[in-house]
Amino acid sequence: MDASTPGRAIMNEFVWKKHEYTKKHSRRPEDTRYVMVIYSGGTLGMKYAPDQGYIPVAQYLEKKMRTYPMFHDLDYPISQDTVAAFSPNTPMALPATYHKYRILYCINEYDPLMDSCNMNMDDWAKLARDIEKHYEQFDGFVILHGTDTMCYTASALSFMLENLGKPVILTGAQVPLSELRSDARDNLLEALIMAGSGHYGIPEVTLYFNNKLLRGNRSIKVNSSSFDAFDSPNIAPLVSVGVEVTIQRGIILERDSKLQLVVHTTMCCDVGILRVFPGITATTIRAFLQPPMRGVVLQTYGAGNVPAEQPVLLALKEACDRGVVVVNCTQCMQGNVTTNYPAARELCELGVVSGADLTVEAALTKLSFLLGQTHLSVHNARKLMARNLCGELTPLTSAL
Repeated sequence: MDASTPGRAIMNEFVWKKHEYTKKHSRRPEDTRYVMVIYSGGTLGMKYAPDQGYIPVAQYLEKKMRTYPMFHDLDYPISQDTVAAFSPNTPMALPATYHKYRILYCINEYDPLMDSCNMNMDDWAKLARDIEKHYEQFDGFVILHGTDTMCYTASALSFMLENLGKPVILTGAQVPLSELRSDARDNLLEALIMAGSGHYGIPEVTLYFNNKLLRGNRSIKVNSSSFDAFDSPNIAPLVSVGVEVTIQRGIILERDSKLQLVVHTTMCCDVGILRVFPGITATTIRAFLQPPMRGVVLQTYGAGNVPAEQPVLLALKEACDRGVVVVNCTQCMQGNVTTNYPAARELCELGVVSGADLTVEAALTKLSFLLGQTHLSVHNARKLMARNLCGELTPLTSAL
């Protein structure tokens, strides 16, 4: 984020006692990298029960992973100092790779494990706080998450973790790890390698699925029944994995390593998504935008158009005048909102913010984040919605 973003004004008191950390971990082998896996829930770690289908079972995933040689090298000697460094979790070691470092990792399993359709803003805050708590101890983080709301969580964390200087990778699966035919093994293994190898150097919140590492706040779920379930239509994958690994260095965010991580956990719940449809009425719009609603993602046709009917436009103007932040995002999977058409230009004149090529998930979580910063005026929240903070949008002048 740039110097004008909210975190500069509300920097929290996250102070790491470096001398204590150095003393505790001074015997860490120089050729190792530490990764924390935060297991929030999702299909990846589920167990099949004959009468119930796939269900979450406490501690089942870690027990299963310890039986797979690709996830745990039994021949690697893990010292007592390393065990102490990971306490209260127990470390595992990936087999050696062609990269310089040996990756050691642990699993921090949530209790209870959650279906991602039940995730909410409090759960995003818990994930952010856990990363903050262990930030200095680990070189990277992998979050295991259900696929239904993974893009919302990835987008939210990209705003909540200001000055992030380490990889945070969300991944999951369409079929559990325990099944013989599963996408879970490759997704989890590659996420661990990318989070811990040091070779990739991607200090962003990302999403790994089916041989692609996507920017988290650019990702969308595109298929409910394919292993190729996610895409980022308006930006290329940061990494594509095949026989060769292709890294798009030119689009990876540059970070100042001297800046301290700032974690924001206050999010506004009074936000929503309103999709325009043929025949939508001013009554429907007013009902949706009435208090306590403070921010709305307006999904419009094509390049940002709505019905050119005065009652509809008046309902939107009333909300904007009242201080509701309305963001115009296209219903299309690819492309961006422009002012090339009269309807879109008129929305801007009413006070509606152009969402450029924001995904709906990124727009909603960005609104929640900005409106959660109580020091921000509505005017400044609108300005920041249109500004690229952490790679989530292409500024309009560059998109055309």
